[in-house]
Amino acid sequence: MSELKPVDQRLTQYSHGAGCGCKIAPAELDKILSGSSMDVPDHRLLVGYHTRDDAAVFDLGDGRAIISTTDFFSPIVDDAFDFGRIAAVNALSDVYAMGGSPLMAVAVLGWPLEKLGAELAAQVVAGGRQACKDAGIPLAGGHSIDAPEPFFGLAVTGEVKVANIKRNNTAKPGDHLILTKPLGVGILATAMKRGQLLPDHLNIARDQMVKLNNVGALLGNQDGVHALTDVTGFGLLGHLLEMCEGSGTQAVLHYNEVPLIPESLHYLGLGCYADGALRNWKSYAAKIDGASSLERMMLLSDPQTSGGLLVSCDAGSSTKILELLMNEGTSATDIGIMRIVEGGATVVVE
Repeated sequence: MSELKPVDQRLTQYSHGAGCGCKIAPAELDKILSGSSMDVPDHRLLVGYHTRDDAAVFDLGDGRAIISTTDFFSPIVDDAFDFGRIAAVNALSDVYAMGGSPLMAVAVLGWPLEKLGAELAAQVVAGGRQACKDAGIPLAGGHSIDAPEPFFGLAVTGEVKVANIKRNNTAKPGDHLILTKPLGVGILATAMKRGQLLPDHLNIARDQMVKLNNVGALLGNQDGVHALTDVTGFGLLGHLLEMCEGSGTQAVLHYNEVPLIPESLHYLGLGCYADGALRNWKSYAAKIDGASSLERMMLLSDPQTSGGLLVSCDAGSSTKILELLMNEGTSATDIGIMRIVEGGATVVVE
């Protein structure tokens, strides 16, 4: 933890959203990007925004590529150091989700100085620096503004062998789907904002969100991994839909196999689902079959901040991939399969 003197302040009271729940819903994002075009096509840009992938990838011409990404959001926890660390881990995840490794990062900070003061902002940055230290990279600088609502994140530069790039649109029929972190972070964050989170549950979500997805760099070396992304603000269904639509496949999701934070079910029963989950569900409900109950809708649409990796891998490699992840101390669960489109919904929940 930080050596800075703590400041008693509930950061989540200063944000209308929480963590990746701040993301613009998929349907609205489609409207924003619908008129976008690349003014100057460049063959060296291997991955751009057209596939809604996790980061941009630029070919260096020598078998290596540079990964570039940025991610920031408003507080999802009240502790300033924890907020900074979570936001930084979340941003680093985009590099890992491309099969790469981060090289360095710069900070992005918006802070209402008159309301919260510089000392609290320093704790946020310290949390971000700790996440970078955990990832083995420097926090090399950044940019800050005086803003009406606090937000923090990173712009991250990474690297990957061109042969190891993992995209979100290259899944194949017959692939198994593997998820590396349980769902429910958005539900717990909502319970905290509403003052309903029990003291014993206070750090459950935090402890999950500060875990790096650095195993993504190892997955980049696995030929059996066909597609890779991380599960964040659009929920499991939203990011799985991106994978399906980009790949021209249909997913069968085994609901009883989807890992959940057990305590999240208690708070879901109290009505503690995030507004972002509702926005997500409304954006893609027409493409989903089998998620008609409130529990399924809200858990599968729950915005995940610093969520796990979603892996689409060859059926013959699934056991090997599961063992690799578990040997690295990463939880991993086989949650479904990809298949040839059989009409109807893009994702079928069984």
